[in-house]
Amino acid sequence: MNQVADKLVSSVMMIGGGVGVGGEVKAAASWEPVFETLSVLVSSNAVVVFTISGCCMCHVVKQLLLGLGVGPAIVELDHHESGRDIQALLYHLSGGGNGTHIQLVVPAVFVGGRFLGGIEKVLTCHINGSLVPLLKDAGALWL
Repeated sequence: MNQVADKLVSSVMMIGGGVGVGGEVKAAASWEPVFETLSVLVSSNAVVVFTISGCCMCHVVKQLLLGLGVGPAIVELDHHESGRDIQALLYHLSGGGNGTHIQLVVPAVFVGGRFLGGIEKVLTCHINGSLVPLLKDAGALWL
């Protein structure tokens, strides 16, 4: 696995290990194809937004990024062949299964290969002025 996948693996293992949505236990080896898929998606794009078609919060995040001049890669999980598995992984990245505040699984935004967060985090960064610098550092904005 590449460096991004290794970070994702360690993030998920720290957050909740191999427990999928619904509580089923997944062996680390069964997560590998999902990590690889996610890794390729987030490492080959400056900004990636994981969404579900028809989700109003996903629409808000996409419109905000487009309005700032960012052309994010958009992955609609309900139309992606590995969507359910990616959604389970995103559930763990957002804090699911470890007893902490759980962010909605979508939208899930990655900037510069790193998991930024969901709607709350993106809007917080936008309001406090840290979103544009993050996007510039990731190469998603040139202005």
